[in-house]
Amino acid sequence: MKSKKLLYLYGFLLIVVIWLMFSLRKQINSKSDTYEVRDYPQIKKSGELNVVTDYNAIGYFVSGDTLAGFQYELLRRLEKDWQIKVNIFLENKLEENLEGLLSRRYDIIARSIPVNIDLRSKVAFTQPILLNKQVLVQRKAEYNNGIAPIRQHLELAKKTIYVPANSPVILRLDNLSHEIGDTIFIMQDPSYETEQLIMKVAGGDIDFTVCDEKIATQMEKRLPEIDIETDIGFTQFDSWAVRKDSPMLLDSLNIWFSHFKKTKEFQLLIKKYLK
Repeated sequence: MKSKKLLYLYGFLLIVVIWLMFSLRKQINSKSDTYEVRDYPQIKKSGELNVVTDYNAIGYFVSGDTLAGFQYELLRRLEKDWQIKVNIFLENKLEENLEGLLSRRYDIIARSIPVNIDLRSKVAFTQPILLNKQVLVQRKAEYNNGIAPIRQHLELAKKTIYVPANSPVILRLDNLSHEIGDTIFIMQDPSYETEQLIMKVAGGDIDFTVCDEKIATQMEKRLPEIDIETDIGFTQFDSWAVRKDSPMLLDSLNIWFSHFKKTKEFQLLIKKYLK
C-alpha cells in the first residue's frame, strides 16, 4: 500500500516536472522569437533605430563644439523623416560593425563600405549612396628622399602595404597581386585605423597604405607630404548595410534614399563634405 502511494507521488511529480519544462521551453522560444525578429515594423514600434558608424574626417566628427559629418547629417535627416529616435554608436573597425549588426546590437551600418562579393554574402546593401574608389597613399618625392611616387601597379611587386585589420580593401589587394603576377605584402595593423595609418605614411614610419579617395582627399589638405594620385581599383559604390533578415528595413531605406538623393539638401551635403 505504501509503495503504491509512493508510485502515485512519483508519477505526480514527474507530470509536474514535465509541465514546468514545457512551460519554460515555451517562454524561452517566445523570447527567442521576439529577439530574432527586428525588421522595420519592430523598429518603428520600439521608437528607436540603432546605427553604427565610424569616426573620420568625412562621415562623423567633432567640429568646434558641435557634431558634424556626411553620415551624421544623413542620419539626423532620416530621424526627422521617419519620426524615430536614431541612436548613433561609434566603432571604427568594420569587423566589429558587422559583428554588432549580425548580433542585433545595431540595425544599420552607416559608413563608407566598398561593396564586394565577400561582404554581399554576409549582409544586404542599400542602393548606392556615393561613388568611391580606393587609392594608394604614399609620400611625395620631396618628402621621400627624391623617390618618385608609384604610378604603375606593377611597381607594387614586393612592396608592403599597411591596412587596418580585416579591412575590405584586402580583397582588392589580393586580386591586384594576382593581376600583376607578383606578391604584394599586406600587413594588417590591429591597432591603427585608416587616418592613423595615413599619418604614419606622412611621418615616414610606413611607406604605403590604401583608403577611400574621399577620406584621402580630406587628409591631403592637412598632410601636404602625402600623394594620393594612384588608383588601386575601379570606381565602386558605397552603401549602407543591414541584416539579410531585415528586408522591410532595406526596402524602406531604399525608398527614402531614392527620394532624398533628388533633393537640394542632399546636393548641399555632397558639396559641404565631399567636394
